[in-house]
Amino acid sequence: MTAKTPAPITLTGSHIRLEPLTRGHLSDLFAAGGNDDAVWQWQGGPTPRTEEELGAKLDVLLADDSFVAFAVIVLSTGRAVGWTTFLDISPVDERLEIGWTWYGSAYWRSPVNTEAKLLLLTHAFEDLGMGRVQWKTDHLNQRSQNAIARLGAQREGVLRRHRQRPDGTFRDSVYFSMLKDEWPAAKERLTERLARG
Repeated sequence: MTAKTPAPITLTGSHIRLEPLTRGHLSDLFAAGGNDDAVWQWQGGPTPRTEEELGAKLDVLLADDSFVAFAVIVLSTGRAVGWTTFLDISPVDERLEIGWTWYGSAYWRSPVNTEAKLLLLTHAFEDLGMGRVQWKTDHLNQRSQNAIARLGAQREGVLRRHRQRPDGTFRDSVYFSMLKDEWPAAKERLTERLARG
């Protein structure tokens, strides 16, 4: 069976909405995470110090049709506080990756990431028919590894000297995945976590 190819779509939860990322989100995004070294430490490239610099990163993402990019909108304010993407999409292999995700630091350890992943995983497994969702992160980015593990994803292994960082050093990439038969239990845990706040 071949899964469906993801397309731009709006996914709405209790705390956030994921909607197709556009240049219209730029001002909100810069207010949420621009000029913040903590947000951009692991994102590749220098921290955007101006709205124009963040716009250049956004334009690269929007120009690449191998990504399906979402703006993360907080429902209570209607403002974009980050972005996330589907990438490395292979419908014939029934797999995709969730990545190039960032949120303004004011939203770390809030319901934002939990609900974003709940919406994305529900869409990937239940609407698109994916059999595998994966994540990868820098081996030094412990905060990201902890967040991925809290989703119920399984750590698979490390690709050594996988990608060059902006400073010229090389990172090892830690891979995690979740399979479709692991999704029901993970969904239940994520739903319970959101209900607790």
